[in-house]
Amino acid sequence: MTAATPTPTPTADGRLGLLRRQFDLTWALFAYHLERLEPEDFLWEPAPLCWSVRRTPEGAWVPDWADTEPDPVPVPTIAWLSWHIGWWWSVTLDHARGERPRERTEIVWPGEGEPTLAWLRSLRTEWLARLDTLTDADLDATAPFPWPDDPARTKADMLAWVNAELMKNAAEIGQLRMLRAAS
Repeated sequence: MTAATPTPTPTADGRLGLLRRQFDLTWALFAYHLERLEPEDFLWEPAPLCWSVRRTPEGAWVPDWADTEPDPVPVPTIAWLSWHIGWWWSVTLDHARGERPRERTEIVWPGEGEPTLAWLRSLRTEWLARLDTLTDADLDATAPFPWPDDPARTKADMLAWVNAELMKNAAEIGQLRMLRAAS
């Protein structure tokens, strides 16, 4: 390359570029709802059977949880969904950095409104910083998460999973926000 030819960035070309553009689009759709959330939206329960994040007598926030999916599945609140995003994204980042992944119970929800919005934005910042370190060769490495010990799943699969999981959770939060606003 000559001095006049720009060096391609990881977000410009190839698989990483595609995954990054997909993530950026998903985040933009999510940001639309995040910017409109009110603190009261987080703990609003849209149905009698809900999963939420509840305060303990000591003041800690603890998410509702079952080791096997209940039938019927409870409707999650925005609080629960935002904790869920923070949980899976924190653990994914732990794996991506080669660190011991935190246990579900170690992921603490910050609370209604701005504390949670700041947390989610900081996870995005950490994720983008991690993506900026990846090469095409990295994308071919075996993914440590969410499919442990499956050599057929690569880090590219992990990045695609993050995009899909975020898109699903963003749509759920958006729908709940709009339902509460309309009610």
